[in-house]
Amino acid sequence: MYVRHLQVTDFRSWPQADLAFEPGASVLVGSNGQGKTNLVEALGYVATLGSHRVSSDAPLVRYGAQRAFVRAAVVNGGRELLVDLEITPGKANRARINRGAPGKPRDVLGILRTVLFAPEDLAVVRGDPGERRRFLDELLVSRSPRYAGVRADYERVLRQRSALLKSAGAARRGGPAPDLRTLEIWDGHLAAHGADLLAARLDLVADIAPHVTSAYASVAETGTDSAPAGRVADVRYRSSLGDSLPAGYGVPQGVRADRAELESALLAELERVRGQELERGVSLVGPHRDDLELVLGELPAKGYASHGESWSFVLALRLASYHLLTEDGAEPVLILDDVFAELDRRRRSRLAELVGGAEQVLVTAAVGEDVPEELKGTRFDVRDGEVRRVG
Repeated sequence: MYVRHLQVTDFRSWPQADLAFEPGASVLVGSNGQGKTNLVEALGYVATLGSHRVSSDAPLVRYGAQRAFVRAAVVNGGRELLVDLEITPGKANRARINRGAPGKPRDVLGILRTVLFAPEDLAVVRGDPGERRRFLDELLVSRSPRYAGVRADYERVLRQRSALLKSAGAARRGGPAPDLRTLEIWDGHLAAHGADLLAARLDLVADIAPHVTSAYASVAETGTDSAPAGRVADVRYRSSLGDSLPAGYGVPQGVRADRAELESALLAELERVRGQELERGVSLVGPHRDDLELVLGELPAKGYASHGESWSFVLALRLASYHLLTEDGAEPVLILDDVFAELDRRRRSRLAELVGGAEQVLVTAAVGEDVPEELKGTRFDVRDGEVRRVG
């Protein structure tokens, strides 16, 4: 898989930009603020229908424009597919494949798979659980696009149920007990969609955990961290079900998650905490309350890992994602967005060595000298609203 061509119109700072890529490494060099990250962000949007920098579409549209357009020609398994996306904040976005009839943006998921490294990734290690859930769910959708719909359905049910809890809780405090039959119906919906999402996450963690351990050992090998044997990296899924989560789930070579069993466990836990939920007006059980624990040795990475160890863990998570998707039979495009400026010399060299064999690697850098020789490849200069190929 690789991107052959990218065209954007009114996307971020770009009125218009055209780039022709080839397999191998390509480096976009430009000072901060010249728009190089905006270009790879557009490719990330084609792959995920989201941005690694903002949570809504509005900032993606150039100031003064009504909508933005992204077109990408993707070679996938020897077949070229043309993806057109129209981004219109406040309205439904539209997508076309091979200039066909307009369809839903979700239809393009799976045509392009990317694994993107960026400075913002440190939040996965140091941020709140929402960052780690987002990491899991984006990888889950890359692996199996149908989970975009599963996640959307779960979030819709969660909003409806949470609103009902707030109104029921207020009524309960102000007068007679409310009729909870409607809440029981939403419990069933939450458990059904939640079980789908939870089962997929547990299996994903079981599959990626060995890759994370291996990738961390490889990244830290020539860095300033302790010897890999003394600081083994691991990932573990922490569910709001607690001890009610069936044993052996989320563990490498463990039991594959049983959706029906998880649905029953979620329903039982929802019933157990019903009073607490009505009192607080929030949904206390479900995948939206879960976390991915990142562990170094016996300690959580958050709060205990050094700056260098945190970066090594971030790199390990992205490398593990790359290896897992490749193992599934769809090697993704690697995007390294301003990452080398954040790394010491040894980590730069080690990362370049680990990703140098990928079919396509796209790199952005403010200073060309920050990019290791192994990834120099084709160079584009990005400045003054233009992109020029110079090598």
